Amino acid sequence: MVKKIAEGSHAVAEVVRLLNPDVLAMYPITPSTHIPERLSDFESDGELDGTIIRVDSEFSAMSALVGASATGVRTYTATSSQGLALMHEVLFVASAMRLPIVITVVNRALSAPLNIFNDWQDSISERDSGWIQMYGEDSQEVADLMVQAYRIAEDKRVLLPVMVCMDGFFLSHTYDVIDVPEDLKGFVPPYKPEHAYLDPKRPQTQGAWAMQEPYFELRKELEEAVGAALPVIKEVHDEFAKVFGRSYGGGAIDVYGEGDTVVVSMGSVCTNLKVLADRLGFQVVRVRCYRPFPAEDVKKALEGKKAVAVFEKDVAYGTGHGALYNDVRACTTGKAVNFIVGLGGLDVPINALEKMCGEIDAMNDGETRWQR
Repeated sequence: MVKKIAEGSHAVAEVVRLLNPDVLAMYPITPSTHIPERLSDFESDGELDGTIIRVDSEFSAMSALVGASATGVRTYTATSSQGLALMHEVLFVASAMRLPIVITVVNRALSAPLNIFNDWQDSISERDSGWIQMYGEDSQEVADLMVQAYRIAEDKRVLLPVMVCMDGFFLSHTYDVIDVPEDLKGFVPPYKPEHAYLDPKRPQTQGAWAMQEPYFELRKELEEAVGAALPVIKEVHDEFAKVFGRSYGGGAIDVYGEGDTVVVSMGSVCTNLKVLADRLGFQVVRVRCYRPFPAEDVKKALEGKKAVAVFEKDVAYGTGHGALYNDVRACTTGKAVNFIVGLGGLDVPINALEKMCGEIDAMNDGETRWQR
């Protein structure tokens, strides 16, 4: 292992270089642009063996990766916000064709109005596209998730695309001390596809027309496949912890502290919540794996708690709550409240979080507050 002071985006690019994807399809969009920029530097310096395709849009990027992955090679891209939204149609193609594509989503608010700063609405809007979704708390964890993502995606028991999500600017553009492996081949071996995709010697059909009954069955199979990925996610996390000495809870959720009140969240906001947990005496449950949603793990963590508060940077419009709250609420019969924070990159300082945590007991069950 080599410790480096690195920007979060550059740490991701360094790990991607070590993972050595064969095809990288890139289109720049703030705040993910530093990832393809650094990968382009590696390519020009002869440090990246894979081929970077500089496409004309994010739709083209994901389309190129679908074609490349269907030939049985390792693939990668990064995007944010409107870029991910433009990929929407092809995301469903990638998951339904069971292609182990990996993407770094540098979370950014969706337009309109135009906003380049962080919230989770972009990836949350794609939560039902059949992709595995993982959220990192800091740049070290995001880099480690990138390593685990390929092992998960390419596992023959999974064969699904994976999004690794990191908070834009808060992580992507800040510097930290990052442990970067010198070599990952021992943990992530060269990709050998389970199926011979687009092989003229062994022809098969991919992404063809389907009438109602086969379409229904294939969608059911995809749902079962996403759910069945959870034990593999935990298994890969535990193996990573043994090899590299860094553990993040059980792989699906990370529980910190003790208390009758539990605060549930994802991403970088959890760092300040953990500081407050020590000060105020509550417990933090950080969701690392959002899809598949680890319902049984969350239920166990929330069992017998006096109150549950969910902090999130997204909105499930029309439900009166955030998307994470709706999933968590289904896992507890106790009091649950919701705080929608940080939309459009609005800062969520620790003193504001402390004030919100102090209001939990006075809130009504099911209440949602939009906190500025």
